Amino acid sequence: MKVDFNKKYNTISVYCIVTFAVCLLMVIVCINFPSIAVYIKKFFKVIAPITWGVVIAYICNPIMKFCENLLRKVTDRKKPHKKLTRAVSVGISMLLLVAIIVALIWIVVNQISESLLEILNSIPEYIRQLENLVVKLMGDYPDAVKAVESQLDTIQTRLMEFANNLIPKLGDLSMKLKDRAIDFVVAIKDFIIGFIVAIYLLLSKEQFIAQARKIIYAIFPGSFSKNVLKVCAKANSTLSGFLSGKLLDSFIIGSACFICMTIMKMEFTTLISVIIGVTNIIPFFGPLIGAIPSALLLLLAAPKQVIPFVIFIIILQQVDGNIIGPKILGDSTGLSPFWVMFAILVGGGLFGIAGMLLGVPTFAVLYAMFSEFIASLLRKRKLSHRTADYNTLDINNPPPAPEPPKKPEENTVSASEIK
Repeated sequence: MKVDFNKKYNTISVYCIVTFAVCLLMVIVCINFPSIAVYIKKFFKVIAPITWGVVIAYICNPIMKFCENLLRKVTDRKKPHKKLTRAVSVGISMLLLVAIIVALIWIVVNQISESLLEILNSIPEYIRQLENLVVKLMGDYPDAVKAVESQLDTIQTRLMEFANNLIPKLGDLSMKLKDRAIDFVVAIKDFIIGFIVAIYLLLSKEQFIAQARKIIYAIFPGSFSKNVLKVCAKANSTLSGFLSGKLLDSFIIGSACFICMTIMKMEFTTLISVIIGVTNIIPFFGPLIGAIPSALLLLLAAPKQVIPFVIFIIILQQVDGNIIGPKILGDSTGLSPFWVMFAILVGGGLFGIAGMLLGVPTFAVLYAMFSEFIASLLRKRKLSHRTADYNTLDINNPPPAPEPPKKPEENTVSASEIK
């Protein structure tokens, strides 16, 4: 007996099976999410050196390309030695990045050591001021002193209980500090290995890109492959534009902070300027993250400078947010302020500081992909893909697709006219 398969029902059956499989997979993932999250976290730890290598290579790539173009102009050869030019350019970009990192570390360590020495030298003065305050309070409030003396035994007992409860917590704190120290050493190791990975990535950049394109065209259909490459190009332009613009913006803000604080004769000028410049890389919350520890540092050494410093930082960030930032970055992400905040909060909650930095450009790429997908669906239904057309939406009559621009009419001449 021959079974007649209907293509329509076969297609429906396949769709049902695929939908059921996807739903079943989502249920399994939700039920076993804690176990899966452990493996995901372990996977990211394993590939941490590769991740650092990709990030370092991405940062050094513009410097490498600039050095390559400069070397070609200097050598003035019609057929320059590509491998030698690439190797020299990679070496220069890596040395420049290492020099910047070492300079920042030296500035921070030097300023912190000077700040600690200054605070330690000020301890006798703080003790003397505290003694004078206690003597003054004892002279002004003798009844309070007698009340404290009557409760001296109770206070001593409470202090002993507090000390006994504190000792186990100090043990737990020491274990946590040891774990953090181990994590820090591992992170330094991953970062160093990342430099080696970045060198190999930059030396063979074109080969890796060609291999990725070959894989995309081998796996996906032609039209879909083109869309994937367009999305990758969009992601590259968005991420590179955002990072390069943010780095330049942060350098300007750090320099402006150093100049203004020097003119105002404030303490810890170099250290605070570095903190403000580095944290300014993080969008939206960066200024707040940098201003809080800087203000606390000034509060220990020069309390009178805290309020002028806070006022100065507010003015500086307003200038950056309304003048400097828009001029440099422009509309590089294409996101509204709400989506910028959303991307920072989600990225920071999932991946910490790195998520706060990369959350905005990553979300911008996803936002652009989703917008293009929605626009393609609306075009297939011959509806408008412009958001403004839906402000005054008539439910019964959705806005139609805009007509394509008319091509200018060409002046054609017939053969008879030529004759």
